Amino acid sequence: MKLRKVTAASAAALVLALTATACGGDSKDDDTSSSASAGSGGGGKIKVGIKYDQPGLGLKKPDGSFAGFDVDVATYVAKQLGYQPDQIEFVETKSADRENALARGDVKFIAATYSINDERKKKVDFAGPYLLAHQDLLIKSDSDISKGTDLNGKKLCSVVGSTSAQNVKKTIAPDAKLKQVSSYSECIAGLQSGAVDAVTTDDSILAGFASQDQYKGKFKLAGLKLSNENYGVGVKKGDTATVDKINKALEQMVSDGSWDKAVKDNFGPANYKNEPAPKIGVIVPNAS
Repeated sequence: MKLRKVTAASAAALVLALTATACGGDSKDDDTSSSASAGSGGGGKIKVGIKYDQPGLGLKKPDGSFAGFDVDVATYVAKQLGYQPDQIEFVETKSADRENALARGDVKFIAATYSINDERKKKVDFAGPYLLAHQDLLIKSDSDISKGTDLNGKKLCSVVGSTSAQNVKKTIAPDAKLKQVSSYSECIAGLQSGAVDAVTTDDSILAGFASQDQYKGKFKLAGLKLSNENYGVGVKKGDTATVDKINKALEQMVSDGSWDKAVKDNFGPANYKNEPAPKIGVIVPNAS
């Protein structure tokens, strides 16, 4: 009888252990596909893609913390999904790897100067847009450049592979002297030293650099609005539930004033004349 009792007890313990193991296996702290409710007090984490090297937008600081408009947007959205700041793991997602990062499930969503266009929409879904940026020029505060044609004969800097500089040469200033480098930081340093006369890319990116302490008051945006860049939050293709939740979070961010505060905090020192917060689902096309 004692043997049967011990055996029964052992069997019961085994069943309980297996049940606990099975339940534990369904919960991963770093599960990027966790629902918003899983983040609400459940100890889960959410992985979010951002840039690490764009001041004012997505920047990893020397102390390991993160700052920028995209970071503020991502943090606000994650909170609306049920995650506190200490439950967010920011993952560097460079431009060339954004679609793959979402497809692999490396991140739940991406907020990284991710312009919405038809080609990208074939591979990922977008919430937003949450910012309307424009291609522009960054010039010295005392520069006499006031229109695109003023760049003829001047030195224009952009990064290798950028379409921004090519756009200027093809449509505005064919005689601009193009200098291509590996990073916008190099362009900004060249602008400061006088090695180049202007830097071109999205005005939000330029404003972020100009807002850095060492550059405050030295540069200005030309305000040319050479293109429309509708920044969206990238989500894995087919994940419409997450898109809907993020859209609601973005609407809330605008309505409660957090969006305006984030713009001023991150771009204010550059006197960035931002567009009003865009309407969800409304894409502003480029002029044909």
